[in-house]
Amino acid sequence: MNSRTTPFDDLDRKIVTALMTNARTSFAEIGAEIGLSSTAVKRRVDRLRETGVITGFTATVRPAALGWRTEAYVEVYCEGAAPPRRLAEVVRGYPEIRAAMTVTGGADALLHVRARDVEHFEEVLERIRAEPFIRKTISVMVLSHLIPDSAEAGAGLLAHEGAAYLR
Repeated sequence: MNSRTTPFDDLDRKIVTALMTNARTSFAEIGAEIGLSSTAVKRRVDRLRETGVITGFTATVRPAALGWRTEAYVEVYCEGAAPPRRLAEVVRGYPEIRAAMTVTGGADALLHVRARDVEHFEEVLERIRAEPFIRKTISVMVLSHLIPDSAEAGAGLLAHEGAAYLR
């Protein structure tokens, strides 16, 4: 990220909001919506990327379409004070861990895990528990998403459950 201070105005906020809603929205469409030329929008997006406000563009994929039908959050409790960088090294080795963060409260970390099924989740949990500095874990399975259009729910994807699945 560039260390210089860059103004972030209402137009920047509107551009970022449009891109967060749909990263494939063209600069011309954004410009028409907010009253700028596509060239002006591009310059602003380039500046927002250069300064680290926009860190990248991504596709959101419905996890079930990829065979990941089980989801859970796992609280991780460590022996002693496990440094966050050590936890980060461990969780990077698990493709099933979609997000990991250190947290306040009793747990040392919180993991967002996706798996094919409960048996696969159990295998992942056992591998996590086998790490020498992990004292215990507490898991909470996700039953449904109350905000189905959120990124965590895998929003913005295939239109209906009847769509063909990748296997």
